[in-house]
Amino acid sequence: MLKKLLPATLLTLTTALTLGAIPAAHASQATPAAAAAAAAVPSASPASPASPAGGLISTAFTLPGEKAYPEGIATDPRTHTVYVGSYADGTVYRARPGQRTAEVFLPAGTDGRHTANGLRVDARGRLWVTDSTAGVAVYDTASGRRLAHFEVAGNGPLFVNDLTITPDGTAYLTDSVRSVIYRVTPDLLAAGSGALYPAYDLSGHLTPSPAGSFALNGIVSDPAGRFLLAVDMTAGDLHRIDLRTGAISRVALRGGDLTHADGLDLAPDGTLRVAHNTTNTLTRWHVSPDGTRARLTRTITDPSLQIPTTLSHTPGRTLVVRSQFDKGGPMGPGTPTAFTIASVRGL
Repeated sequence: MLKKLLPATLLTLTTALTLGAIPAAHASQATPAAAAAAAAVPSASPASPASPAGGLISTAFTLPGEKAYPEGIATDPRTHTVYVGSYADGTVYRARPGQRTAEVFLPAGTDGRHTANGLRVDARGRLWVTDSTAGVAVYDTASGRRLAHFEVAGNGPLFVNDLTITPDGTAYLTDSVRSVIYRVTPDLLAAGSGALYPAYDLSGHLTPSPAGSFALNGIVSDPAGRFLLAVDMTAGDLHRIDLRTGAISRVALRGGDLTHADGLDLAPDGTLRVAHNTTNTLTRWHVSPDGTRARLTRTITDPSLQIPTTLSHTPGRTLVVRSQFDKGGPMGPGTPTAFTIASVRGL
């Protein structure tokens, strides 16, 4: 998700008054997309999913409910089942292969969850779900039973946003307010619960941005487990974290930048796919094997993407979340159309 304003209470309230109501369950944690909208809302309003550009964009499936406002998405590589999380109330939806309408997998408020932002399915088929107001929970995809949960240590503003899982089973999570990355090791996961502490602090490495704005957002990991890539969506930068040495560096971008970048998806061949939310844009990049350089190779911009927040790529298609945050959600007043997940070809 996008940018947000701090200090927490006063500026979040200002954001809410300017951009529309924030769901009551997490009113103190305005979505980063909401604040970004204040800086850059597209001139064209989102169009109906029925009018995609060039036939590249279609609807994969629909989400039930009138106020889903989806944010995160993950695909189980073993079963091809897709999971989608609601920023509005923390519902997690499930769409099995071939389903045209998703079903509720984890109801709103399950285990006290207020939001469902970053989602990932690990190699053992466990579903990880971040709650921006607290931390992350891990679920058994067969039964829906919660297997583990971890919450951010200490008091103060936070926004746990996205996550990635490395080949050794370690999860890394971005905090968009604190500009840190948390870590959950396999040992911590086996323990079932615990506190989240920063593993990497990027606050001194980020490009200075307006006071209170969000920076860290989407995160992915090298398929070989050598490094992480985390996006600074305010400055449009991509940062590389070396998992062996802890060194933090900026990726050299060629052909464009990652302003308003939200969700990331990194394929084994080095293809990085990115959702840029308020500009209704998707980009494709080629990342060098060592993760130090990235070159823009494709851009798709279309209002039918309806404020895309995250994406999940599998061979043959890319699934993209149409959040509609600007239609009665955290980005402003209005009435949304049916909530859907887009299928995009050619990305």
